[in-house]
Amino acid sequence: MVTPVTITTNRFEHDVLHAPGPVLLDFWAPWCGPCRLVGPVVEEIATQYAGRLTVGTLNIDEHPTVAQRYGITGIPALVFFHEGQVLKTVVGAVPTRVLTAHVDEVLRQIAARGPA
Repeated sequence: MVTPVTITTNRFEHDVLHAPGPVLLDFWAPWCGPCRLVGPVVEEIATQYAGRLTVGTLNIDEHPTVAQRYGITGIPALVFFHEGQVLKTVVGAVPTRVLTAHVDEVLRQIAARGPA
Protein backbone atom coordinates (compact mmCIF):
# COMPACT_ATOMS: atom_id res chain seq x y z
CA MET A 1 0.00 0.00 0.00
CA VAL A 2 1.29 3.44 -0.96
CA THR A 3 0.57 6.27 1.46
CA PRO A 4 -0.09 9.80 0.18
CA VAL A 5 2.77 12.24 0.78
CA THR A 6 2.16 14.92 3.40
CA ILE A 7 2.75 18.25 1.68
CA THR A 8 3.78 21.34 3.63
CA THR A 9 4.21 24.98 2.63
CA ASN A 10 7.99 24.54 2.70
CA ARG A 11 7.89 21.46 0.43
CA PHE A 12 5.03 22.49 -1.85
CA GLU A 13 7.14 23.97 -4.64
CA HIS A 14 9.55 21.01 -4.71
CA ASP A 15 7.05 18.19 -4.15
CA VAL A 16 4.19 19.54 -6.28
CA LEU A 17 5.21 22.27 -8.70
CA HIS A 18 8.56 20.69 -9.62
CA ALA A 19 7.50 17.06 -9.33
CA PRO A 20 8.76 14.84 -12.17
CA GLY A 21 5.21 13.77 -13.06
CA PRO A 22 1.57 14.54 -12.34
CA VAL A 23 0.44 15.18 -8.77
CA LEU A 24 -2.99 14.83 -7.17
CA LEU A 25 -3.13 17.05 -4.09
CA ASP A 26 -5.92 16.65 -1.55
CA PHE A 27 -6.59 19.94 0.27
CA TRP A 28 -8.29 18.92 3.52
CA ALA A 29 -8.79 19.74 7.22
CA PRO A 30 -9.26 17.41 10.20
CA TRP A 31 -12.61 18.98 11.17
CA CYS A 32 -14.08 18.40 7.70
CA GLY A 33 -16.46 15.42 7.58
CA PRO A 34 -16.40 15.02 3.77
CA CYS A 35 -12.58 15.17 3.92
CA ARG A 36 -12.58 12.16 6.25
CA LEU A 37 -14.86 10.35 3.80
CA VAL A 38 -12.61 11.01 0.81
CA GLY A 39 -9.37 10.20 2.69
CA PRO A 40 -9.60 6.43 2.06
CA VAL A 41 -10.44 7.10 -1.61
CA VAL A 42 -7.29 9.23 -1.93
CA GLU A 43 -5.24 6.46 -0.27
CA GLU A 44 -6.69 3.92 -2.70
CA ILE A 45 -5.77 6.14 -5.67
CA ALA A 46 -2.20 6.51 -4.29
CA THR A 47 -1.82 2.73 -4.33
CA GLN A 48 -3.65 2.10 -7.60
CA TYR A 49 -1.65 4.72 -9.54
CA ALA A 50 1.75 4.31 -7.83
CA GLY A 51 4.52 5.12 -10.28
CA ARG A 52 2.19 7.09 -12.58
CA LEU A 53 0.81 9.73 -10.21
CA THR A 54 2.12 11.23 -6.98
CA VAL A 55 -0.66 11.66 -4.43
CA GLY A 56 -0.31 14.15 -1.60
CA THR A 57 -2.36 15.74 1.14
CA LEU A 58 -2.18 19.29 2.45
CA ASN A 59 -3.85 20.33 5.70
CA ILE A 60 -5.29 23.79 4.98
CA ASP A 61 -5.34 24.72 8.68
CA GLU A 62 -1.59 24.14 8.96
CA HIS A 63 -0.72 25.55 5.51
CA PRO A 64 -3.35 28.19 4.63
CA THR A 65 -1.14 30.21 2.27
CA VAL A 66 -1.01 27.39 -0.29
CA ALA A 67 -4.79 26.97 -0.18
CA GLN A 68 -5.27 30.74 -0.56
CA ARG A 69 -2.81 30.85 -3.46
CA TYR A 70 -4.97 28.39 -5.39
CA GLY A 71 -8.33 29.86 -4.37
CA ILE A 72 -9.41 26.83 -2.35
CA THR A 73 -12.70 27.82 -0.72
CA GLY A 74 -14.37 24.42 -0.39
CA ILE A 75 -12.86 21.19 0.86
CA PRO A 76 -12.06 18.52 0.16
CA ALA A 77 -10.53 19.95 -3.01
CA LEU A 78 -8.63 17.47 -5.15
CA VAL A 79 -6.30 19.38 -7.46
CA PHE A 80 -4.31 17.84 -10.28
CA PHE A 81 -0.96 19.51 -11.03
CA HIS A 82 1.49 18.84 -13.83
CA GLU A 83 4.62 20.83 -14.65
CA GLY A 84 3.61 23.51 -12.17
CA GLN A 85 0.15 24.03 -13.64
CA VAL A 86 -3.31 23.16 -12.34
CA LEU A 87 -4.96 20.79 -14.81
CA LYS A 88 -8.20 20.02 -12.99
CA THR A 89 -9.95 20.55 -9.66
CA VAL A 90 -12.59 18.30 -8.13
CA VAL A 91 -14.41 19.70 -5.08
CA GLY A 92 -16.30 17.54 -2.62
CA ALA A 93 -16.23 13.95 -1.50
CA VAL A 94 -16.41 11.74 -4.55
CA PRO A 95 -16.53 7.95 -4.75
CA THR A 96 -13.53 5.96 -5.95
CA ARG A 97 -14.98 5.32 -9.42
CA VAL A 98 -15.53 9.05 -9.99
CA LEU A 99 -12.04 10.03 -8.82
CA THR A 100 -10.53 7.19 -10.87
CA ALA A 101 -12.30 8.55 -13.97
CA HIS A 102 -10.81 12.00 -13.29
CA VAL A 103 -7.32 10.51 -12.80
CA ASP A 104 -7.60 8.54 -16.04
CA GLU A 105 -8.75 11.66 -17.90
CA VAL A 106 -5.83 13.73 -16.59
CA LEU A 107 -3.29 11.00 -17.41
CA ARG A 108 -4.71 10.71 -20.95
CA GLN A 109 -4.54 14.48 -21.33
CA ILE A 110 -0.88 14.49 -20.28
CA ALA A 111 -0.03 11.55 -22.55
CA ALA A 112 -1.70 13.26 -25.51
CA ARG A 113 0.59 16.27 -25.08
CA GLY A 114 3.65 14.10 -25.52
CA PRO A 115 7.06 14.81 -23.99
CA ALA A 116 7.78 18.35 -22.91
